[in-house]
Amino acid sequence: MSTTNVYPTSARGPAEHDVRQQIVVAAKEHFSRYGYEKTTVSDLAKAIGFSKAYIYKFFESKQVIGEMICANCLKEMEDEIRQAVASSDAPPEQLRRLLKAIVTATLRLFSEDRKLYEIAISASTERWQAAQAYEQRLHQLLLEILEAGRQKGDFERKTPLDETGRAIFLVMRPYLNPLLLQHSLDYADEAPAQLAGLVLRSLSP
Repeated sequence: MSTTNVYPTSARGPAEHDVRQQIVVAAKEHFSRYGYEKTTVSDLAKAIGFSKAYIYKFFESKQVIGEMICANCLKEMEDEIRQAVASSDAPPEQLRRLLKAIVTATLRLFSEDRKLYEIAISASTERWQAAQAYEQRLHQLLLEILEAGRQKGDFERKTPLDETGRAIFLVMRPYLNPLLLQHSLDYADEAPAQLAGLVLRSLSP
């Protein structure tokens, strides 16, 4: 399954990776403590010990820093989801594990670091590249599972693949999108099994 990198990277300023990474790590700690929306680049500069102008040599805005942090977090979540899917060779079970891993990863972000979750909400609301890339890659993973299931005879083949993929992805989105998740928490425990059961019945050949 494809793992081509489509997450954003900062293209501005000198190429000293260590300094850029130092800024990202310090910014993540600061955002975790004070929140993304309430923090300015001036606040970050003061906390990190750099000048505001120096930070702008590496990142053109606070949003770019937030995107880097968001991208790193979403990449970790994606890796976890892919590992769960890869632990089975059977497409129906892969689909079950995909749904369960998505819910588990998103809920953990919500419950363990609410300040970073605020960044995810900003990413979703403002359609940051990192958030869109995350959804695109999981959508592609879903399509690969569906295609494998069709080839093995596990899933029906009459409905166009892209139509099936879009419909199932809409079912997944309440637990994938941080804006929608907060309205779906009451059903999070039973959602993976129930949604998987519903989807698999609809895919029956």
